Amino acid sequence: MKEGAFLGFLLWMAGGGLLIALGIAAFFAKKEVGFFNNVKALPMENVKAYNRAVGKLYLVYGAVFLLLGLPILTGQNSPAVIFSVLGVVAETIVAMAVYLLAIQNKYEKK
Repeated sequence: MKEGAFLGFLLWMAGGGLLIALGIAAFFAKKEVGFFNNVKALPMENVKAYNRAVGKLYLVYGAVFLLLGLPILTGQNSPAVIFSVLGVVAETIVAMAVYLLAIQNKYEKK
């Protein structure tokens, strides 16, 4: 394993750790936690349950993000790195769909 691959892997793990930290912070938030950047969260009926759902989403997102970083250890020019890149794209699309279709629809004030 090359030094550059290990440094890239550590930076990837730091990003995954940040996502997990956001999930933990969402569990303890008193106001609605937003999922998208620069978009204010809509008013929710049950803020505590909503924040827990968003926190779980962030925790799962971070854990899958960490697992998708494992191919980085194979090296910079390895074709396995494409799984990391495409995996994060697919993971992000799924996370947005889960948030919009499941979490927001369930807890939004009608």
